[in-house]
Amino acid sequence: MNNRFKLLSITLLALSLFACGSSTETKKHNFSLQTNAKNNVITLGETLNLSIKNPKNETITAVSYKINDKQVSESFATNDLKLGVQTLTATISYDNTTADVSTKITILNNTKPKIYTYKIVNTYPHDITSYTQGLEFYNGELYESTGQYRESKLRKVDYKTAEVLKNINLQSQYFGEGLTVLNDKIYQLTWRENTGFVYDVNSFEKLSSFTYGKSNEGWGLCNDGTRIFKSDGTENIWLLNPETLAEEETIQVYREKGKVVGLNELEWVNGKIYSNLYQFNGVAIINPKNGAMEAVIDFSPLRKLVTQHQGLDVLNGIAYNPDTNTLFVTGKRWDKLFEVEIIEQ
Repeated sequence: MNNRFKLLSITLLALSLFACGSSTETKKHNFSLQTNAKNNVITLGETLNLSIKNPKNETITAVSYKINDKQVSESFATNDLKLGVQTLTATISYDNTTADVSTKITILNNTKPKIYTYKIVNTYPHDITSYTQGLEFYNGELYESTGQYRESKLRKVDYKTAEVLKNINLQSQYFGEGLTVLNDKIYQLTWRENTGFVYDVNSFEKLSSFTYGKSNEGWGLCNDGTRIFKSDGTENIWLLNPETLAEEETIQVYREKGKVVGLNELEWVNGKIYSNLYQFNGVAIINPKNGAMEAVIDFSPLRKLVTQHQGLDVLNGIAYNPDTNTLFVTGKRWDKLFEVEIIEQ
């Protein structure tokens, strides 16, 4: 036996022994997860029926279903689910093994958003040079974040006179975005720099910075007294851990026709999230539990009431004052701040 033949024999023997000694084998299957939803789109509150397509007629001994990480039955009502694109998974037991199959389903809201209007209570001056991105009251004081490179600021403002009480200019590489104030700390976003800043609310001293997770950009912030909510210009609102600022959860904002994109500056108002809709001069009212856009406020007439100039831009900036139970709204380079009451039609 020559050396080449001997080497080939040893190699084949080793491969044979390895194959015989292997205790794991991936079994192919043709299972698929099916639903009763047309094109896998269903409306909130409807019943979702799940089943397994089994073209090989495998002997299935058990099936369990989940939507995201929540266990569900093969037929269940969707009342308590979040809206938007969700993942359905089936774990199938058969022939002493298991297989996971999944599919996506889109859940729409079951009602059209209501249309609200408003009444102007007061009109105050506003810095016409401020490209307003975030606006929020905290302990009776108004805080504002502005944007544009080399123009971005964090401010504390006397809302009745527009006097600037405190001011920090951001470094030129940052484009300021939304802000929120929680437990004596100001949280401020930047746009595409993947960076947020934390300040002491009294001294404006910068305490730390943080980076984003899966969210695309920084747009708006608000809080409910415990959690922080963040928008990124899409339909997503991210829930941040107030200590670590990690993105721990998300809701997708949907109406009865589909997703609502361009969510911008955020404000927490009596258990709901108010969000500016970028480029639409309107504000969406959102259910923070499931992401449903429940109503919209058309503020487009306000733009005609401010000084018209070349740099004038869209409505942006909503701040709820719990002392007056009114909403304060302005826009990018608007010279007026409007105090309004919301009227449900």
